[in-house]
Amino acid sequence: MASFGDFIKQERENHSWTQTDFGAKIGINSSAISRIEHGTKQLSANKLPRIAELFGLDISKVKELYYSDKFAREVYKNDCPETVFSVAEETVKYLKTKRSSTKQVAVV
Repeated sequence: MASFGDFIKQERENHSWTQTDFGAKIGINSSAISRIEHGTKQLSANKLPRIAELFGLDISKVKELYYSDKFAREVYKNDCPETVFSVAEETVKYLKTKRSSTKQVAVV
């Protein structure tokens, strides 16, 4: 699997946009686009809906790629064991259940 920066570069090139063209479309300069594509700069999450729109993709797919890359980089940077992924998955399930319970109580 490629990094989020690789995904951005591939999609940008599929649309025949230069880094300058793409940067103008999402409000970022070309040097920042270069650093995002090379993995030395993190894209702001508030740009994800615009990226999904430009690339004609579902926002959930773009978020999946973005956050999995972000999480994987943190795991790598902090030398965490691979078991952290299954623990994180269980934590997400717990949080969704907790949120769902809170919403049900509020509706009653």
